[in-house]
Amino acid sequence: MRAQTTTLPKIDQTPEKWYLVDAEGQIVGRVAARVASLVRGKLSPSYTPHLNLKIHVVIINADKAIFTGNKMQQKSYYHHSGWRTGLKSITAEKLFIKDPADVLRKAIHGMLPKNTLGRSLNKNIRIYAGTEHPHQAQQPEVLAIKTRQTLSSK
Repeated sequence: MRAQTTTLPKIDQTPEKWYLVDAEGQIVGRVAARVASLVRGKLSPSYTPHLNLKIHVVIINADKAIFTGNKMQQKSYYHHSGWRTGLKSITAEKLFIKDPADVLRKAIHGMLPKNTLGRSLNKNIRIYAGTEHPHQAQQPEVLAIKTRQTLSSK
């Protein structure tokens, strides 16, 4: 009986793919889930769990993404300075005012693996608050995120 063989994609032979996502009026968690699986390569037929398939995502209008319910006031982001009593927290509302792209960046980062692969996949994500981005030369393919509902920002 002949055993089946598995073919692995060659990293130097896989082409880079660029996608453009518009987050205007989209829910933060749904955009993050879709982008995380796309960057990971799970939608590709040559998906391999331990490889970076060189899929880049450009997200525009991050300042127009929204949260549902009371998450804007109640959701907190924490980090620790490393010193005693060094736990810092910031609400989603304050972080959104300070840097709207950071809210999406933290949401996507939380859905990627926590190892060297996840850190290399984080470099494939570019997030911009406005509609302008410097990646026109890569000719990104527009990706429409279809959710159950698109809410308008309040």
